[in-house]
Amino acid sequence: MHAKNLSFWERKSFFSNIDIAIIGSGLVGLSAAIYLKEKDPNLNVVIFERGSIPTGASTRNAGFACFGSLTELMDDLKSQSEDEVFSLVEKRWRGLQRLRERIGDKNLDFQPNGNFELFKNEEATLFQNCKDQLDFFNKKVSQAIGQNERVYEVVDSQIDNFGFKNIKHLIKNNFEGQINTGKMMSSLLDLAIEKGVRIFNGVSIKEINDYSDKVHFLTENGWEISANRVLVTTNGFSKKLIKDLDVTPARNQVLITKPIQNLKVKGCFHYDCGYVYFRNVGNRILLGGARNLAKEAETTDQFGTTSLMKNALLEILKTTILPNQKIEVEQWWSGILGVGNKKAPIVEMISKNVGVGVRMGGMGVAIGSLIGEEGANLILK
Repeated sequence: MHAKNLSFWERKSFFSNIDIAIIGSGLVGLSAAIYLKEKDPNLNVVIFERGSIPTGASTRNAGFACFGSLTELMDDLKSQSEDEVFSLVEKRWRGLQRLRERIGDKNLDFQPNGNFELFKNEEATLFQNCKDQLDFFNKKVSQAIGQNERVYEVVDSQIDNFGFKNIKHLIKNNFEGQINTGKMMSSLLDLAIEKGVRIFNGVSIKEINDYSDKVHFLTENGWEISANRVLVTTNGFSKKLIKDLDVTPARNQVLITKPIQNLKVKGCFHYDCGYVYFRNVGNRILLGGARNLAKEAETTDQFGTTSLMKNALLEILKTTILPNQKIEVEQWWSGILGVGNKKAPIVEMISKNVGVGVRMGGMGVAIGSLIGEEGANLILK
């Protein structure tokens, strides 16, 4: 329901006796709300969303059902312990399975085509490091996700199948896939409403105050609303409400091409430790990332595109992914991630009645379902 034009008396009626208010209707917020209603159907659970639809990363991500490319995990081990890295892999895997269980592969348009990591001609040393550690990572990741088969394998023989240029090696993750995030969010919204969750769009929260007996929050248009408890799930935008959180916004810019005749590319692909990613969407290519080329400029919660990022992505598209082909871009957009000093989500109570489930670090599709449920359990306590 779009609440922008509600009268005073309508607001009093709609917003009274709220047991739990959830700020943000992305994957985490919807998962939390659905889980709360499953635990106790009598709870009055209300979601407030500033946009007409969820406008953060959930509806703007690339649709990767992934839990860790090889170079991503190698990079993570430089700053985190083995236990931290592989427990997060396990959580990402469990989160993906929970999402699939909740709404079904058909409603996700889940396609288990694998995920390929690209290595250019000049990256011989990096590839050799990966190859030398294949057995280690296969053992660790297989244990984390509960699979007996090898997760990663070198598949150089498949390079020509995709038509890439200047790519010397490929490493495949056999257990990853892709989803349609639009279908995912639509299915979650339908399920939340079916469970009795009320969703109000067009309500931007400006301030939250926990007064022990009640949580009062003020909207941008001056409304005052109260609830018994509040869960904040606004990820990259969280510091607008809770300034002390270690959550920094990070913008990723994305393009999608017009249909391409006889497209060879099928599956998900990563390059440069996961900073660059692309996949097929039917007979189109979706390509995004490269924010590591301008980290300071892309540390923003403002949507938009820049010539630097657009040129960098177009260069990759035309020289590596689809060389010697006529390519037209259908659309550009951007999404806002929530990152921090540590690659792990924040799920905690910040006051007696206010909790957070934020800092997805670009892993929202994988871990969002679990983080929503963890946040819901905290709030229930």
